[in-house]
Amino acid sequence: MFALCSTYKVPRNPFETERLDGELKLCGEYGLRNKREIWRVAYTLSNIRRAARELLKMEKNDARRLFEGNALIRRLIRIGVLDESKAKLDYVLSLKIEDFLERRLQTQVYKLGLARSIHHARVLIRQRHIRVGKQVVNVP
Repeated sequence: MFALCSTYKVPRNPFETERLDGELKLCGEYGLRNKREIWRVAYTLSNIRRAARELLKMEKNDARRLFEGNALIRRLIRIGVLDESKAKLDYVLSLKIEDFLERRLQTQVYKLGLARSIHHARVLIRQRHIRVGKQVVNVP
């Protein structure tokens, strides 16, 4: 048996001009292969924001809100999406797709100057020229 779990969600309106233009701009800016990579990040972001909204509905001193809220904030700080100075649930709701795309390895390799372009960074990663720590990585 296979576990059916979705990693992305397609948009409801397939031909919405404003959304299509925004997605195309993000694809070009961050060197993404297809729109599915944007949709995957958007799905992850919506799940995180949904969890934050549920926690914000609870009482301030509720044990579950304190425990799960701190865990969520700690995880976002660890992956580098949220600043230490903005360690509150309110700031989790203000996160954007760009915050997650900035933390991708492909973007980091380009920003560090290891690649001439964002597309060159993707090629370097896929051809196993980049390592993170001691681990050779080939997923951009």
